[in-house]
Amino acid sequence: MRVHLVDGTYELFRAYFGAPKAKDPHGREVGAVRGLIRMWLSWIERAGITHVGFAFDHVIESFRNDLFAGYKTSLGVPADLMAQFELAERAAYAIGGLVWPMVAFEADDALATAAARFAVLPEVEQVRVCTPDKDLAQVVGSKVVALDRFKDVVLDEAGVVAKFGVAPESIPDFLALVGDDADGIPGIPRWGQKSAGLVLARWRHLEAIPTDPLRWDVPVRGAPALAATLNEQRSDAILYRTLATLRTDAPVTESLADLEWRGARKAELETLCDELGDRPRPTRWRE
Repeated sequence: MRVHLVDGTYELFRAYFGAPKAKDPHGREVGAVRGLIRMWLSWIERAGITHVGFAFDHVIESFRNDLFAGYKTSLGVPADLMAQFELAERAAYAIGGLVWPMVAFEADDALATAAARFAVLPEVEQVRVCTPDKDLAQVVGSKVVALDRFKDVVLDEAGVVAKFGVAPESIPDFLALVGDDADGIPGIPRWGQKSAGLVLARWRHLEAIPTDPLRWDVPVRGAPALAATLNEQRSDAILYRTLATLRTDAPVTESLADLEWRGARKAELETLCDELGDRPRPTRWRE
């Protein structure tokens, strides 16, 4: 069987900026959640999904904000988008999915934890982490792939290397060097994707990169300047890697059976849709 793990926060943001705006009977903006319900039901039924879980950032901030003041926060997120976070969690549950709302951890940590837990089960053929987020490339392995549902692109281990120039295990080191604007990780000056890819393909992790650029046996342009900035900011780079490293101890305790999709939850979906002023019809109700 295949297990599908969905980045609910990413899909909510995408729906907010892509789906038509719509108001509920009380004038509240709910267009993103309306779009999600229809999209998720169509996808699950069309693709024959059997096991699915949805991870959400119940709040944007996490333990990483205590480690680094510049880490991403909810500042700048539109109010009518923030107001749909809880509705989106309710929607995922109402359509019959298992929901992980993260508070101290992030949705990405829940996805990483679930991928690690379920990939080792012999009855699981493959775990598909449904997100294009480059952070999640680090969880790709022999039985785990990243799936961009909207482009229908599957990223396996070879795909990660082809895209980033490094193996999945080096993705946190890669992001520490090049930065990640989406998460507020600034990276190390002068380092770009090409230089980081070449160096980490050779040494894999930050600690193994020689401090002396004369020992670099890879053709990296501007090696002396790159080595100098890394040597000056190595402690920063280690912190950035910590921020970029996904945890596999998030509170994800459910069993594989709990992820089985058995249809939409009739009472919850009808109640939610009444609130939203919409009425999508699933083809299967949970018994």
